[in-house]
Amino acid sequence: MSDTDSFIEEVSEEVRRDRLYGYLRKYGWIAVLAILAIVGGAAYNEYSKAQTLAKAQTAGDAILAALEADEPEARVAALEEVRGQDITQGAKAVVSLMQAAEQGASDDAAGSQAALEKIAVDGSLPEIYRQIASFKAASQSDGSLSVEDRRIRLEALSAPGTSLRLLATEQLALIDIETADTEAALEKLQGIVVDAEVTAGLRQRATQLIIALGAEPEVLSGQN
Repeated sequence: MSDTDSFIEEVSEEVRRDRLYGYLRKYGWIAVLAILAIVGGAAYNEYSKAQTLAKAQTAGDAILAALEADEPEARVAALEEVRGQDITQGAKAVVSLMQAAEQGASDDAAGSQAALEKIAVDGSLPEIYRQIASFKAASQSDGSLSVEDRRIRLEALSAPGTSLRLLATEQLALIDIETADTEAALEKLQGIVVDAEVTAGLRQRATQLIIALGAEPEVLSGQN
């Protein structure tokens, strides 16, 4: 390489370096802000996680303390105090479901039903909690819902793709038995037994009911 070429290369390198420094002086603050934002965001995220964990632990301790009361009525009152604390919506839904269970245990079927109905229609709660509450309300034969109202709710919950599909179908079969429609009950129970998503416990319950109704449970293809 000639001296002229070397000189031109050095000048070009200096020009590029000057441009880079110029860009840094002009736009460097943007990079600094971006770094600060990333670091600050990470710190806030960790802080939020810690706060959420602390709230969950506090709620858990309060729930355990509430359940240590001797009488169901006292447990219901203690759980109501937990609901009034600064806890997540999901935690409030769980506490409300526990309250309904305690009310049922204290023979307060109407109170239990009302609590479940309140959860089922609360749009601020995650869908799964509303479905659980609706399922429990429809499953209580001593509640305020008629047989037909219970059937309508359970049919909605037994639709394909719903989380409680098979459990709702089991309850529908029990309603069929309650109304002396053995054929319909057997059809639903047989469907549960051969369903690919059924749990072992639910399959066992369905099988026992089928046998109790005087029929033989169907067998999945490939099973002996």
